[in-house]
Amino acid sequence: MFNLANFFTSFNLLSGVSAILFALVGRLDLAVFAIVFGAFCDFLDGFIARKMNTQGELGKQLDSLADMVTFGVAPGVIMFVILCIPNPIEITYTSSEIAAFVQESVNKVIRLEKGGLLPLMGFVIPFFALFRLANFNIDTRQTSSFIGLPTPAATLFFLVFPLILSFPDYSPEFLKTFSEIVFSPFIICFVIVIVSLMMVSSLPLFSLKFKDFSWSNYTMRYVFLLISLIFIVFLRTWSIAIIVFLYLFLSLIENSIIKKKKNEI
Repeated sequence: MFNLANFFTSFNLLSGVSAILFALVGRLDLAVFAIVFGAFCDFLDGFIARKMNTQGELGKQLDSLADMVTFGVAPGVIMFVILCIPNPIEITYTSSEIAAFVQESVNKVIRLEKGGLLPLMGFVIPFFALFRLANFNIDTRQTSSFIGLPTPAATLFFLVFPLILSFPDYSPEFLKTFSEIVFSPFIICFVIVIVSLMMVSSLPLFSLKFKDFSWSNYTMRYVFLLISLIFIVFLRTWSIAIIVFLYLFLSLIENSIIKKKKNEI
């Protein structure tokens, strides 16, 4: 029960809980770092379990429960908080001011006031993440690859929003005008719905699970990681969203190659 892999899974869970608390008090920057650390622990727990041959049903269930918090509830809360903030791109707010906006929005929800329900769109994310993770647990086709956008990838996409708000100086100058459009509440809600639906789609995607580090077995994964690093250097805060699109694009290429090889046999 208390093996090294499950130890890292527990840190994944604690990272998700921390991200929720940070977001609610207006520290979106710390919420981002907490989720990134959780994603790192999520990668390590699976890798260690495979290397040490400690995979089991308990670890599988623990991993899903931790993922539901870190990659389901936490990004939902973050997007809820962002939708509570008026004109987030035009005005820089302190953490106390953001927390006050959250409290005001919660009061509006309780009173069912007009316009107070829009931030609740953030919780569309954990709704679909719940079904994504449950389906993953029972779908035998997803042992070495994914069907539908994984919850960690969807969460990393949503982290673009708090990253841009927390570190405005790290956004490329040519994308700053585009940021004003993206941060429209209705655009945010549209993105939430589309990405959430992708989590429960039937789109086949490659996994970043490594049993070893050989180039021949994981060529597409290494290409993905290399290009992602280049995007991070040049696009900075916007890079994560582009990396998710790259992930989808390379998965389509890999699936096309696999189908072509099968047809040749």
